Amino acid sequence: MSGNRNHSDYLQRAAMYDLLAHNFKYSNPNLHMHYYLKHLKYMNKAMMMRNIQQNQTDGRVRFLHTSPDSPDIDIYINGQMQVKRLPFRVASNYLALKPGKHHIDIYPTGNSVDSVLNKRITIEPGKSYTLAAIDSVKKMRLLPYLTQPEVPPNESKIRFLHLSSDTGALDIAVKDRDVVFPNISYKQATDYLGIMPMTVDLEVREAGTKNVILPLPKSQFRPNETYTIVLLGLTEGEPSFQAMILKD
Repeated sequence: MSGNRNHSDYLQRAAMYDLLAHNFKYSNPNLHMHYYLKHLKYMNKAMMMRNIQQNQTDGRVRFLHTSPDSPDIDIYINGQMQVKRLPFRVASNYLALKPGKHHIDIYPTGNSVDSVLNKRITIEPGKSYTLAAIDSVKKMRLLPYLTQPEVPPNESKIRFLHLSSDTGALDIAVKDRDVVFPNISYKQATDYLGIMPMTVDLEVREAGTKNVILPLPKSQFRPNETYTIVLLGLTEGEPSFQAMILKD
């Protein structure tokens, strides 16, 4: 291995020793233990290298507009416009930000005088965030949700985010079957769930009941992708209660 080792180099070496350890598991216990300890050594090195690399990298943020009565919004970071004319039910692209504190101002598009939100945020190195503008335009808040795009090879990962302000707690279930994500309250993001890639019929129910509020037919989750399914809009009023799927 060259002198310029990185996280992937250590993972590859760890995987090689793990394979060798398995090969000798029953035929030669001494060699099995020898290679297993080398596997652990390089896994530890990989984790240390990842932490070092993350501490040297920028964070990432994207903005999500879920305020039901707000017009399109312009978003300023540290006094500079970074996102222009973001409409309801749309997420911006990720933006790189240096670790540390940053000031966010949100204005109705075309009005750079009367802001609807001012907030300071803290970005950690190597972390990715979804910053969701929620509630009515007069009471707008900006909530940070940590995104975790990493996923094991050939698997998928999903979570749900409840941002419908007039909707009670929700269950997410496979159609006509068991609940997968129970009792999700407003502003709550579930933990991620690792799944095999699939197309599946899901449904959003009132928590603790069989009452389906929103069917999610043919929800498709592809390999090597991480998804956040956002529930937004209004149960009583417009825009109507709906779902959008974000790739993290």
